[in-house]
Amino acid sequence: MNAGDIAARLDDRLDIEAYTDIDASPNGLQVGPATHPVEHVAFAVDAAVETIDRAAEAGADLLVTHHGIVWGGMERVTDTNYRRVAPLIDNDLALYVAHLPLDGHQSLGNAAGVADLLDLDTRAPFGAMGGEHIGQQGTLAEPQTVSELAESLEGNIDTGGQSVQVLDFGPSTVEDVAIVTGSGVDWLQEAVEADADVLVTGEGKQKAFHEAREQGIHVILAGHYATETFGVQSLQTVAEDWGLETTYIDCPTGL
Repeated sequence: MNAGDIAARLDDRLDIEAYTDIDASPNGLQVGPATHPVEHVAFAVDAAVETIDRAAEAGADLLVTHHGIVWGGMERVTDTNYRRVAPLIDNDLALYVAHLPLDGHQSLGNAAGVADLLDLDTRAPFGAMGGEHIGQQGTLAEPQTVSELAESLEGNIDTGGQSVQVLDFGPSTVEDVAIVTGSGVDWLQEAVEADADVLVTGEGKQKAFHEAREQGIHVILAGHYATETFGVQSLQTVAEDWGLETTYIDCPTGL
C-alpha cells in the first residue's frame, strides 16, 4: 500500500472534503509523494520535531497526526518549519493530517472518544461550524455530580500530570453532556441552547468563567492534548485492520 492509497481511504472515511472551506489546516497528505510505499504507520496528536523524530526512530513510513505543520499556508521553510520538514524528508517519512474532520467524526473522532469514555447515550452531533459539526452531545446513564464526572475524566485520560479544571456553575447533578475537544469554549452558548448541563472541552478562555456563571452551566477543562488523543488512536485501529504495522507516539503537553 502507498501513501496515496492510505490518504484516499482516510479522506473518504473522515469526509475530509466537507471541511475544506472551514479548516485552517489543509487536511490530507501534507508531506510526501502519493507513490511513497507504506508498511508502518505512526500516530501522534501533534506533528512536532519530537514526534517526527520518534516516528522516524520507530521505522515508520507515514506519520498520521491531528495537528499538522501547515496552518493557513506556509510561505517559507525556515526556522521551525525547516526543523519539522527536514526530518520528514531526510527519513523518507510522509505526513498525513486530519484536524477538524477528526474532531467531528461521530464514531472515530475526538469528541466521540470522550463520549465513549463517559458511556454517553442518545448521542447527536454538536459544535456547529460552517455547516459541519466538530463535537458530540449525549446523556449519562445515571446523573452524577460534576466533580464525579471530572474525576472520571482525570482518571482515564493523559493529562500530563495536570489536574482537570472545573467551572462549577451548573446544576447539582449533571446528565446532559456537550463535548468539543481542544479549544471548545466558544461553543458554550450552543451548549446552553442545547440544554446541556456541562460542556466538556480541553482548554479555556478568560471569558468562559463569567459566561458559564451567568448562564448557569458547568465547564470541564480536561486539557487540549488529553481530549484529542482519541481520534488518532481510532485511526491506528483502522490502520491495523488494513494490515499495517503501527506505532502510537504519546507526547503529552499538560495543556
